[in-house]
Amino acid sequence: MKTVLRVAVMGAVALSLTACAGRDREELAYVEQPVETLYAEAFEKMQRSRYDEAAAYFDEVERQHPFSEWARRSMLMAAYANYRQSQYDEAISDAQRFIALHPGNASAPYAYYLIALSYYERIYDVGRDQSTTRQALQALEQVVRRYPDTPYAQDARLKIDMTRDHLAGKEMSVGRWYLRNGYHLAAINRFQNVIREYETTSHTPEALHRLVEAYVSLGVDEEARQIAAVLGYNFSGSDWYEDSYDLLTSRGIAVPGSEDLERDPSLLRRALNRVFG
Repeated sequence: MKTVLRVAVMGAVALSLTACAGRDREELAYVEQPVETLYAEAFEKMQRSRYDEAAAYFDEVERQHPFSEWARRSMLMAAYANYRQSQYDEAISDAQRFIALHPGNASAPYAYYLIALSYYERIYDVGRDQSTTRQALQALEQVVRRYPDTPYAQDARLKIDMTRDHLAGKEMSVGRWYLRNGYHLAAINRFQNVIREYETTSHTPEALHRLVEAYVSLGVDEEARQIAAVLGYNFSGSDWYEDSYDLLTSRGIAVPGSEDLERDPSLLRRALNRVFG
């Protein structure tokens, strides 16, 4: 009751519990106010980390003064307020609406970045569906593509690397399961996908070793030998190469060394074709 009285005395609007335009946040009962008053109240809520209330007040700025410069600012501020309270769908919706209405605005790069962050923050562990991770990757790549020289793009590039590593981790998790359960061809497809699509991630050495394991299990020794050659050429000091080397030599299969590949480039080409072909 004190909050309602305080807001009424200030000439602001009282909070109701009605959802705003289908959004899961509070709506303000309509009491006409100067745009500066509404925006100042919204900003004050934001500074006090009362993001749900801040978003409602920023919405009210847009509702009462839709053609003002304050409305444009409020649209993006509402998106940020929703992002800060982990209302990511609402943040994405607000930012997308800002872009649709003001595509050439100086704040458009931030709107794209906020969309990307809202997907990125919902990346789940590799044991779950990764559709949101793919959306995050697409949104981050869009920031880099559209605004390559901005600080947003700089941060997006770092997050792209982590997102790609996460997607590669999902492929590895599924591939290992297939390999453990004897579905060798399905496992091979997963590991090859890691190498083709996520070659620069931390999972590449293991993916090559798992391919060696899969081909050895199928009795296709020459393919296993060629992939081990690629693994040794690129990651000679890794534990994964040592595991592949021990696996093959224990079966009497000679693994070409780096010097062999350098002397015979065609051998390396054949090995690479086996991995990427």
